[in-house]
Amino acid sequence: MRFEWFVARRYLRSPYRPAVLRLVTLFSVVGVAAGVATLVIALAMNTGFRETLQDRLLGVTAHISLTRPGTGGMRDYQALIAKLSKAPGVLSVTPAVYQTVLMSFAGQARGVVTKGIDPERERRSDQALQRIVAGQVDFSPDHDGIDGLLVGKQLAEEWKLSPGDYVTLTSPQGRLTPFGLLPRSRRFRVAGVFDSGFYDYDQNWCFLTLAAAQGLSGAGDLVNVLEFRLDNPDQAHEIAQLIEQAAGPGYAAATWMEENRALFRALRMEKLVTAIFIGLITFVAGLNILVVLSMTVTDKARDIAVLMSMGTRRVQIRKIFLWQGIAIGAVGTLAGLVIGYVLAFIAGHYRLIPLDPQVYAVPYVPFHPGLMDGIWIAVISMCISLIATILPARAAAKLLPVEILRYE
Repeated sequence: MRFEWFVARRYLRSPYRPAVLRLVTLFSVVGVAAGVATLVIALAMNTGFRETLQDRLLGVTAHISLTRPGTGGMRDYQALIAKLSKAPGVLSVTPAVYQTVLMSFAGQARGVVTKGIDPERERRSDQALQRIVAGQVDFSPDHDGIDGLLVGKQLAEEWKLSPGDYVTLTSPQGRLTPFGLLPRSRRFRVAGVFDSGFYDYDQNWCFLTLAAAQGLSGAGDLVNVLEFRLDNPDQAHEIAQLIEQAAGPGYAAATWMEENRALFRALRMEKLVTAIFIGLITFVAGLNILVVLSMTVTDKARDIAVLMSMGTRRVQIRKIFLWQGIAIGAVGTLAGLVIGYVLAFIAGHYRLIPLDPQVYAVPYVPFHPGLMDGIWIAVISMCISLIATILPARAAAKLLPVEILRYE
């Protein structure tokens, strides 16, 4: 065992230290542990929100959306799909018709977004169609020729909708008649209820067939967007540029990151602010370490003088106090990491903190503690602890044995 570490450990574990010094040392360890644990939990919560929202968004929305602004839509979409599906990194290409309509049922009415889809293509890529909680994915007409549609779980619960009920969809894009422009209305049968896990979609979205959506809009065989799913969603920006070039002039490609830029920018900013403000707790704990070591230098001044008179070098005295500060910081950091990761795991696994999904889009607080977060938290905590030891260690090394032992 190194001499410096041996003396530092004896100082820390000595039963003869003043009670105040032992208490302040305990507070220093607790302060570092509290700061590290709080930071681990806060960053795990922020990461959990970001990853959960991202996963749910990518489960129900396209990685890249190709549109043709300023036109009524894309008429040659089948040929375009065959051409663009060969682009590198593209898993699937699905056509869609989006429109906002008025849904009516049992005296209730509200605006919803309908998505006209090709059921066979969409089922392989859209997770909402794979999470049916009631009924089934069956868009075929019933015996009266009424097409089926899927509604979200929140909408179904709010309106008491169940498979077999009939709703009316009214499109604002009307048809011209001798009596003027009249809105287009069609009845649909609720075939199933989906649970995407994303409140906004479960509350406001409906799925119907491409042909039914085109008939409701009265636009003919047109689609207003082609949706791309990729092998790696993080490469969406690069692949979007290739798709836009391959599609030709007049087309615009938007990535999922661009469409949700404000949301993820807010989450990144929140993570930064959280790390700064909670990191101040660890900084305050570092000041406690400085106080502990300063008090130790004062308390052990005679011991230091004796050691130096016996030949201990000043650099060794400095290292003794450096080791004390490092030991206090390491114990607090290790305890904080263990407490933080255990609490984050328990809270995330058992979903201990419920949320209002209408406000937060998820029904509980997700905790996803990351390994890299723990590493850099530990590094910063130890750096603060090490910096806090420098002044007391230098003060101890500058003590003059003759002045201290003169009256002994």
